Amino acid sequence: MAELIMLGTGNAAVTRCYNTCFAVKNEESVFLVDAGGGNTILSRLEQADIPLQSIRHLFLTHTHTDHIFGVVWVVRMIAQGMNSGKYSGALHVYGHAQAMSVLEQICRSTLPGKVCAHFGVDILFNVLTDGAAFDAAGMVGHAFDIGSTKAQQFGFCLQLPTGKRLTCLGDEPYNERAHDYAVGADWLLCEAFCLYEDRERFKPYEKHHSTAWDAGRLAAQLNVKNLLLYHTEDKTLSTRRIRYAAEAAQFYPGNIYVPDDLERITL
Repeated sequence: MAELIMLGTGNAAVTRCYNTCFAVKNEESVFLVDAGGGNTILSRLEQADIPLQSIRHLFLTHTHTDHIFGVVWVVRMIAQGMNSGKYSGALHVYGHAQAMSVLEQICRSTLPGKVCAHFGVDILFNVLTDGAAFDAAGMVGHAFDIGSTKAQQFGFCLQLPTGKRLTCLGDEPYNERAHDYAVGADWLLCEAFCLYEDRERFKPYEKHHSTAWDAGRLAAQLNVKNLLLYHTEDKTLSTRRIRYAAEAAQFYPGNIYVPDDLERITL
């Protein structure tokens, strides 16, 4: 049975938790989704007992700093593992064309030549198109364009070993173009920048984000079985789980998860 490991749950500006990124573990293989904004991803992986050798597939949703720069560190450390004989086989990185181009440019501009020598050989930047299938640690994923109004962004729908479906909507409000991937999902991963009641404090709509209130309405509309909220502010961490779940539950009667960093959830 697969397991979801939330490596980070916060938005771009957090300091009291890590930027949103997570892993789906399928037996001993790990599918990593984004990596936050820096080398804190390395300590998060260590704390979660996820060895770099277990990461064979990595999905980059978009090029914002709080998602892409941690990926550079993962690529660097895996390449160093390849050079020292501690990592065998290939790393497949997935994303849309712009994301793969920007990631490779950053890596080539900032990493040593002996790391970049692996690019195109056993570190592969795989360009996905809207609707394309990909391998995610032995599970089948389908990427989709979320229709971002900012930087182009892909979400994905993942077929779990049990036959259940997990859909990641990225970190922006729901767009109807994702409907077929999200409707009836067993797990819906949805951003909730803050509570609706705190909208004047955190200004989610001005930043093109949504709230727990919006996420609850969406989950009810799409008839999903489990709703997981992430990409939140970090000023209310002590009450976040209870208050976010309560707000979403005003509309959605199903299971609501508001995880902390490093929390593990059986899928």
